[in-house]
Parts: sequence; structure tokens; C-alpha cells
Amino acid sequence: MSVTLFTSPRFADHLTPPGHPERIERSEVMQAIASEFRRGGGDVREPRAVSREELARVHHADYVGLIAETAGRATALDADTFTSPDSYEVACLAAGAAVSAVEFVLQPPGLLRETPATGMRRALAMVRPPGHHAEADRAMGFCFFNNVAVAAAHARALGLARVAIVDYDVHHGNGTQWSFYTDPSVLFISSHQFPYYPGTGAVTEIGNGGGTGFTVNLPLTAGATDADYELVYSRVAIPVLRQFKPELILISAGYDAYMDDPLGGMRLSSACFGRLTSMVVTAADEVCDGRVVAVTEGGYNLQGLAEGLRETIASLDESSGGPNKGLAGGETVRGQATLKAVLPVLGPHWQL
Repeated sequence: MSVTLFTSPRFADHLTPPGHPERIERSEVMQAIASEFRRGGGDVREPRAVSREELARVHHADYVGLIAETAGRATALDADTFTSPDSYEVACLAAGAAVSAVEFVLQPPGLLRETPATGMRRALAMVRPPGHHAEADRAMGFCFFNNVAVAAAHARALGLARVAIVDYDVHHGNGTQWSFYTDPSVLFISSHQFPYYPGTGAVTEIGNGGGTGFTVNLPLTAGATDADYELVYSRVAIPVLRQFKPELILISAGYDAYMDDPLGGMRLSSACFGRLTSMVVTAADEVCDGRVVAVTEGGYNLQGLAEGLRETIASLDESSGGPNKGLAGGETVRGQATLKAVLPVLGPHWQL
């Protein structure tokens, strides 16, 4: 197997109030998937905690200190985001898992357990709490530290010149976008329900200054299907990835666009997450020697979360052949509307 999982039973130690969607059962699903993967001969590793220095590449030091002060206490940071006594340590472990996965994938080839035929380097960090809503100085949307942004910044600190992030969570990754909004070295691509929480992610948000054109938002109206998503990925996300030529691709793997998720209004099948991941992996094979790290975000229907994780793992693990890579058929009214809005905005920056 060419994919390695990073996760920990400790992710169950972050507790939320009764009825909260980001609940302990999500960690139990992740551990069940990890056990299933391990029984099949897969490599599952315990991550390390992130350091203050690594967090400071994305978050203000005062903010990190504020979250650290919640250790040992149950607090409400906003209407949706709560700490429990162990939440600070668990959030550090979640960000650390993303960093651990990046370090593993970027190791010199001789240090890796590689697939002999290809040497592909891929990893999945199955973590909670999620991270893509966390801003430099603000917790929100169940997120404390921006796991994928910290991972991208770590990859840059390790010497990579270009890193791409693809986010298919149903909610826009506002924290990730703002982390790199003026930075041309990090490409951020997000497909998301719009208008919807957190209110960002319009087609006109394309970056600023030197980063103009390196934020690519693909807003889709509620009810979008597999065919809608796969259309905008094939027409925009994947061509932009190929032109950017990243040295590493990170995926914010959220599963709340699943058809039965309580926090989303989309109609994706579990198989669609596998196909979207396969599209990204194929691009990675072409431009960055297959280097991909996926980091979990949302996904609040437990069946949808489990099935989505299995599909993602299958797509990351090229030795399994991955899921059926044929694109979904059907009407693409919402996807066509997104293309109509996006192409004129991105046209000056990318060949689409």
C-alpha cells in the first residue's frame, strides 16, 4: 500500500456539548477505519503534536496563547466552537498530524517504505477537531488551529517553492483562504456550497497583491450533484493545478457535501469523494511525483464519513486500483452556472 494513515485515539478526548455535530463518534469512525486499514496490512502511525513555532507560521502568538489558556477548562469560544479540558492538547495533535503527514511524504526516498514499482508518497491525516475555518487570530466553525494551513506553511519552511491546497468540504475554508491570500507560493482551490456558512468564497475572491489569481473559488448552489462537482473540477480545478505545478498537493477532505449530511445541502454520493480525490491524485502524478497529503475536515453523517474515508483511502492508494474513475453522468445545471461565473474571472490568470 502506498498511503500511510496518521491518527490517534486521543482525538476522542476533545468533547463537545450534547447534540453538537462535531462529536466524539466522529473519532470512533476514524479509529474503526484505521483498524480496518491496519488489518489489511496498511501502515497507521501515531502523530506528534505541533510546536508553537509551527503554529506561529499561520496563527498569531497571542491567539495561540489564548487557546493554550483553555487547557483544563470547558469554554465557549463562539456560538459553535467549544473547548473541553483536553481540547488544546488534542488540537495541537490534530495540527501535528497534518505536519507529520507532510514530513513523511517529503522524506528522502531512501527513508520511505515505498511501493517498489512507483515510490509514490501519500498520506491521510484523520483528525478532529477540523481546521479550515480557523483564522490567524480567531477560532470558529468548530476549528481551533488551521491544520491544513499549518501543514502548507510547514512544507514551505522545509523548502518547497509551490504548494497547492484543494478543499472539497461543503463549507468554504475561509481560514485557509486568508492565510495565503497574498501569497503566490500557495494555491488555494475550494469547491463549496454558496451562499452558505461562513459567507466567504465568492468567485471574485481570487487573492490580492502578488497572490492575485492564486485563490480559486468554485461556489455551487445547494443541491449540486456528483456531475456538477466533477464538471467544475475537470474544467477548472485540475487544469489550474497542472498549470501551477505544485511540489505537493494538500487536500482538505471534508465529507459534509454528502447527500445525507445534516450540515450540508448538497447531493454527493460517497463515490464522488473518491473520484474527486482520484482527479487530484492523477494531477499529482503528473506534476509532483504523486505527493499528496489529505487532512480531514467536516463530515457529520457517520455513514457518509466512513464511506468517504474509504473512498479517499482507495484513491490515495494506487496499488488498490482506486475506485471507479469514470465520471458521473447526469445534468450539470449548477456546475454550468458556476463555470459561467468563474471562467471570466479566472481567465486572465489561467488557461481555461
